[in-house]
Amino acid sequence: MGYFRGTSARRRLDLDRGELTGAIGDSVTVVPLVVALALLTEVSLPHVLVGFGVFQVVWGVAYGLPVSVEPMKALAALAIAGALTYAELALAGLALAVVLLAIGLSGTLAAVERWIGDPVIRGIQFAVGLILLETGIRLALEDPLFGAAGVAIAGLAVAAGRPRASGIAVVAACVAVAAWTAGVPTPTLPGTPPLPDLGAAVGWNVAEGAFAQLAMTVGNAALATSLLFADRFDAEVPADDLSTSMGVTNLLAVPMGAIPMCHGCDGVAGKHAFGARTGGANVLIGAGYLGAALVATPALLAAFPLSMVGAVLAVVAVSLGRAVEASSNLPLSVGIGALALVTNLGVAFLLGVAADLAWERTGR
Repeated sequence: MGYFRGTSARRRLDLDRGELTGAIGDSVTVVPLVVALALLTEVSLPHVLVGFGVFQVVWGVAYGLPVSVEPMKALAALAIAGALTYAELALAGLALAVVLLAIGLSGTLAAVERWIGDPVIRGIQFAVGLILLETGIRLALEDPLFGAAGVAIAGLAVAAGRPRASGIAVVAACVAVAAWTAGVPTPTLPGTPPLPDLGAAVGWNVAEGAFAQLAMTVGNAALATSLLFADRFDAEVPADDLSTSMGVTNLLAVPMGAIPMCHGCDGVAGKHAFGARTGGANVLIGAGYLGAALVATPALLAAFPLSMVGAVLAVVAVSLGRAVEASSNLPLSVGIGALALVTNLGVAFLLGVAADLAWERTGR
């Protein structure tokens, strides 16, 4: 297999206005999720931002395209909801790194895809949306005044015809409130990354999160992203290459204190919709993340209005959950999402795969 083959590796990197607006388009889900993780878990926001900054640049240059680098949403949602500790989140990311590397380097992604149908992938996306929505509503209700303010800001962005920017608009308001409360921070280099106890994290929670995330990663971050590059950029980016780069990313980034990361067709679509056409968008947003890491101090983070962040999570949840509308078997996908709420993502994933295979075998 020729890694980074085809036209993508030979594309130049532009740094024009379209690349800048495209870079912002990719941040609409990344920033709200990483801020929520930093507020609700032991994740270190400066180290997470450094991880995103470095690998945005790395893969933008390597592919020459506006490839997305975003959180593994199933794992992030479980951690935000309190179902995964930081150590479990990190261990699941490392386990998936090994699996994705093995899949990508062996060129066997199609074989994995065979067992995880579209209704399962959409069902897991819907389940993650429901989990985030439940968490967002709970947080927003802890301080109804700030929660309502977050909803109002998001609503204004939607009314202005910028629904994709609603989440980032609320985060910007949170930053303003935090800076007003705690003062403008002095730029500081991130220190030693946190070292979670991975040995104590071994258990069903890690397996559950990894199983659920694998379904989304294979379908959304590898196969769908490869297809989107062909459709929007006329570029050949094999799904196995994307799987390999995600494996490399997490093997290197998680020990640096970053969170599990993946590519994603929604992030690529966001960059394209906002004007990005080359990996220059990655270089620009990567530089932005690295700059933000210098001022993401504990004092600033502690001053964030958590209820407004809850409103952001609700916005992200609705956006993610609407992916279920594209399911080829809507009742099954909705059923998987509902089952995940009353049981857990791992059980819903395994039963969903079995139900989907049985449905296919009986000829629908």
